[in-house]
Amino acid sequence: MTDTVLYEVSDGLATITLNRPEAMNALNVAAKVALREAVRSAAEDPAVRAVLLTAAGDRAFCVGQDLKEHIGLLAADRETGSGQTMSTVREHYNPIVRALAGAAKPVVAAVNGVAAGAGFGFALAADYRIAADTASFNTSFAGVALTADSGISWTLPRVVGPGRATDLLLFPRSISAQEAYGLGVVNRLVPAGELRAEAEKVARALAEGPTVALAALKESVAFGLTHSLEETLEKEDELQTRAGSSEDHAIAVQAFVNKEKPKYLGR
Repeated sequence: MTDTVLYEVSDGLATITLNRPEAMNALNVAAKVALREAVRSAAEDPAVRAVLLTAAGDRAFCVGQDLKEHIGLLAADRETGSGQTMSTVREHYNPIVRALAGAAKPVVAAVNGVAAGAGFGFALAADYRIAADTASFNTSFAGVALTADSGISWTLPRVVGPGRATDLLLFPRSISAQEAYGLGVVNRLVPAGELRAEAEKVARALAEGPTVALAALKESVAFGLTHSLEETLEKEDELQTRAGSSEDHAIAVQAFVNKEKPKYLGR
């Protein structure tokens, strides 16, 4: 990884930190590449049992595309006729969202400040969102004459409903942390000074949990959103069989009988 994105694994928890606080963690090409590789590494590493996505500084989680760099890239496109600038959706944003949403382990986003555009999309791709009470959210896309990316046209309607999502996309505005919590965008709201500690506490609890079962829960919710009840019942049967065959299930049952706290192995 480059210094635009920090990556650390400790006791089963991978912490990915967007590290351009001077630019409100805007996504230049270097940051997008580094973030893509970080989330892929976390998703694919069997030693990683949970992921914490966070950002440096206290002003912004991520304001999306670095528009200063973007202007230069668009100008180069006009000169060459290559049209390469917008390939960033295919090359960077889509793989990042796929890795976050598709990881067979829980992903926690700790939103410390402004989450706009793709930054909002990445937060929504996480399974659990904790926000500082000073954070805010903005879809932003229409404000710069662009359509949705980073999966937000899929995730946002499922969180707030299609009507509200359409309103927020057509008429971008800053949503306070308190409103985001009321809309269900945020799962937990904490004072800004407590965000990092609370987010790490939640993420580490998940990293110490029954990984196979947590991955199955994540998969079942995603499946149920786009399938019928009958199909979902079949999927639950398949996933419950998998979870029931895990070492962690046997450990949990024995711990329950012994009135002990289970110590999961993540398998």
